[in-house]
Amino acid sequence: MINIALPKGRLGEKIYDLFERAGYECPSIKEKSRKLIFENEEKGVRYFWVKPSDVSIYVERGAADIGVCGKDILAEYSPEVYELLDMKTGICRLAVAAKKGFYDDGKHTLKVATKFVNCAKRYYAQKSRDIDIIHLNGSIEIAPILGLSDVIVDIVETGSTLKENDLEVVETIFPISARLIANKASFKFKTKEIENLVEQVKGLLSEKEL
Repeated sequence: MINIALPKGRLGEKIYDLFERAGYECPSIKEKSRKLIFENEEKGVRYFWVKPSDVSIYVERGAADIGVCGKDILAEYSPEVYELLDMKTGICRLAVAAKKGFYDDGKHTLKVATKFVNCAKRYYAQKSRDIDIIHLNGSIEIAPILGLSDVIVDIVETGSTLKENDLEVVETIFPISARLIANKASFKFKTKEIENLVEQVKGLLSEKEL
């Protein structure tokens, strides 16, 4: 049995559909219920829904053999997992944004509001820029408007939320997409099963590109 952690929400549903097409279906997952764990013994798979930011924890700790999470999570928390495949979905980017017309003259400590503390620290360390990190968990766009920060580091998909709040992207830090990850011990003991699944999914992703 391969235990698979899926992120709750639209992304997880898209990923499940891909696994289903790859031959790892579990019909009960589509029934309306409050259940979180679903299995298909015949196909040797057990799926469970978890919060997107928790997928890597379930995989790293071995509660799941494999799972799908965003590159942003992997970059921020550096979990001890194998990254097996770019799922080419959930595409966005981690970016620096500021009020329109903002210019960083480099003379003062830059105030950066973000929930991606480690990513922001690494990015500005590479630029040798002195920063003051303000750790926020939500509504980060408000920070520059209220003068709490000079810039924000956040995920940008369409950029419409930024525009509505009179902000704009200043720099892109790195692109983000969903990644298939594996627990290191599980990959060792279930190599064949996991590699078969990866090959089937990879084939479907290649078809999408044609």
